[in-house]
Amino acid sequence: MQEQFIIQRETHIPAPPAAVFALLTDPERILGWMGTEAQVEPQPGGLYLVNVNGTRIARGSFREVVPVHRLAYSFGWEGSDTFPPGSSLVEIDLIEQPGGTLLRFTHTGLPDAEECASHTRGWEHYLGRLGEVAAGRDPGPDPWVTAT
Repeated sequence: MQEQFIIQRETHIPAPPAAVFALLTDPERILGWMGTEAQVEPQPGGLYLVNVNGTRIARGSFREVVPVHRLAYSFGWEGSDTFPPGSSLVEIDLIEQPGGTLLRFTHTGLPDAEECASHTRGWEHYLGRLGEVAAGRDPGPDPWVTAT
């Protein structure tokens, strides 16, 4: 049986689910915490494209969109033979809590242990920045963005 490579995280975001959902689906708001370019069409079959650091472009398509509660989209990297666009699945559930939202994050279908470890670091970095923006703070320039 092939080993499964999965990332699961839960984090409290100090904002209501509708505000967090907007930070995940509005291209301009996405850029406040991740990426240098974003094109998203948050509807089933719609495009998910984020140039994460100026050189790596994540691409996939939305599978499920339940406004203010749930997103699921395929994910992979343009130009990658081992982790091509759409080859994995990101699922995000937003659960209202006192003082904000519980963000439940799952990323499945990662191709190997190295990619799983790399993406664990990446998602921790970006979910932290998302939390900062949701709290009304400026996370500052992303140190992972490649200078152009």
